Amino acid sequence: MATTLDRPAVPTVSLAQEADDPEGFAQALGGSFERYGFAIVSDHGVPTEVIAEAEAQAKKFFALPEEAKRAYHTGKGGARGYTPFGIETAKDAKAHDLKEFWHVGRELPEGHPFADMMAPNLWPDELADFKQAELALFNALDAAGARLLRAIARYLKLAPDFFEDTVRDGNSVLRLLHYPPMGADGPSIRAGAHEDINTITLLLGAEEAGLQLLDRDGNWLPVQPREGELAVNVGDMLQRLTNNVLRSTTHRVMNPAPERRGVARYSMPFFLHFRPDYLIETLPQCISPERPNLYPEPITAHDYLLQRLREIKLI
Repeated sequence: MATTLDRPAVPTVSLAQEADDPEGFAQALGGSFERYGFAIVSDHGVPTEVIAEAEAQAKKFFALPEEAKRAYHTGKGGARGYTPFGIETAKDAKAHDLKEFWHVGRELPEGHPFADMMAPNLWPDELADFKQAELALFNALDAAGARLLRAIARYLKLAPDFFEDTVRDGNSVLRLLHYPPMGADGPSIRAGAHEDINTITLLLGAEEAGLQLLDRDGNWLPVQPREGELAVNVGDMLQRLTNNVLRSTTHRVMNPAPERRGVARYSMPFFLHFRPDYLIETLPQCISPERPNLYPEPITAHDYLLQRLREIKLI
């Protein structure tokens, strides 16, 4: 049975190191991913003012009346716009998560070949500055993610630019999350144990306690970035591509201690995705007699996404 340990576990790596010592940074990042599925990344280059404005606009949206928010719930898998409280449920969980959220996707030009797979964004009429603030954060996290992917490529002994084409116009999503204040214990926790679907996730806002990962030794360990740092984790698509060399680790957001039950929790994960038509096929470098191919059937990123969204009841 899994137990919860309070000791800090996940190491912090500085993205500033990538410019001066790209190989050293790649080994530090990849080693943390291989051990924990997570890394904490400092000096990531996302401007503080961009983070602050995006968070401020998100809080303004979640403070709107319920009827106003629900006007932006399309029911189309939560791909864009608003998903109300009580809908998303972790795979195989019986109780829903205690959260509501808004999704911002990539802005595509008219007539783009991925337009039939990537819905256009919705924007709340009530907030004039919302669109600009959230797209600024989307673009900054997209750029930081590209730098992290270069390091991951180096760690896997691939060309540093290997991932550039795989994520070009990828179906990435910025999720603005609100976990409301809560009362007494019930069957739900803020986010049930799950793995992320995508390539890598860059998370802002995890400094508010609650995020835990399930270590390969069977213990729940806290993920504790300092304010402004990113918690970064491997998603299932990258795990599949690397034949489980890089692990997509189960994680959850636990309910707060009683004295913090009246405090809302906000976070802003960026789910970096492959482009929809990218064929996820196990890398030959990650197959060996000791590690046979666990995923012999290739699948496109779009088909894999749809498969997983059904499992978590978003479609």
